[in-house]
Order: sequence, then structure tokens, then C-alpha cells
Amino acid sequence: MTVRPCLPWPDKRLRTKAAEVTEITDEIRTVWADMVETMEAMPGVGMGAPQIGVMLRLAVVDGSKERGKAVKMANPEILHASIELREHDEASPNLPGVSATVKRPRAVTVRYMNEQGMIDRRDFVGVEATSVQHQIDHLDGKMYFDRLSKVKRDILLRKAKKLNG
Repeated sequence: MTVRPCLPWPDKRLRTKAAEVTEITDEIRTVWADMVETMEAMPGVGMGAPQIGVMLRLAVVDGSKERGKAVKMANPEILHASIELREHDEASPNLPGVSATVKRPRAVTVRYMNEQGMIDRRDFVGVEATSVQHQIDHLDGKMYFDRLSKVKRDILLRKAKKLNG
């Protein structure tokens, strides 16, 4: 397991839709393990493979208090989202030093391929629901700040540019 470097914004891969995963191989398991290591090193509650330059629809989420309970997902897809929204301060290691409050559904039901290559579904609530939605955005070539108004997004990107040179 390796902590991998995160792509710096505005790397074009962060704006590219990731490819579907057709089967779970040892290579996929290694990428997942590296994603968990990288997420823990940040520390964060989730990671999408494009963040480390792997252009596959892979995500990991771990919002547990004790850690070590990462849900590893291939091709995650939201089947249902709650009407009730939740605000959460979101950030990304691809654009360090800045964050923004984003409103997303408080709970989601997600279908994905698990580590055994089987189709699974799971309900996520609270911080894990926010994280899984954030990761699916990464898989679709979107960043959390795309959900902000143009004015807020421009301010955030200017601040990040100042911080990150």
C-alpha cells in the first residue's frame, strides 16, 4: 500500500469522466488499498481514483469514528437521494488550503460493485452520504466548488491560486 500524490488543480484529468470498471482484479484491489492509504494520510473521509490520476470509476469512503472501515466501490451510482439537505464544509487535496459549505442530500442509496465483484447497495447518511456524493462527482469530472454560485466559486479559486502559487 502506498500513499499516492494527488493531482494538482487544474489538471485536466480532474475534469474528465472516469471509465467504468468491468471486473475486480488484483490491480483494482491495489488501487483501492492505495486510495485508502492516501485518504488516511490526508486525513479525509473519501477519495475518488481520478484524484490520484487513475481514470477508473473507483471510490472509497470511510466516515467511521474508529477508521479502518472503508467502503470500496467500483462504478458507484446513486439510486435514491433524500429530499432533506445537509450542509457540510467540503474540501479537496487537489486544491489545498480552501473549502466551502455545500448542500447535498442528507442520505443516499448507492449501487456499486464490491470487492468480490458482486453488485451491492448501501444506504449512506450524514458525512458518509456527503462523501460518497463528493466522490461520484470526482468520477464524473466535477469538483465540489462546481456546486457553488459563480461568485463564490471565483472567490474560492482566486484564494486557492494565491495559496498554491
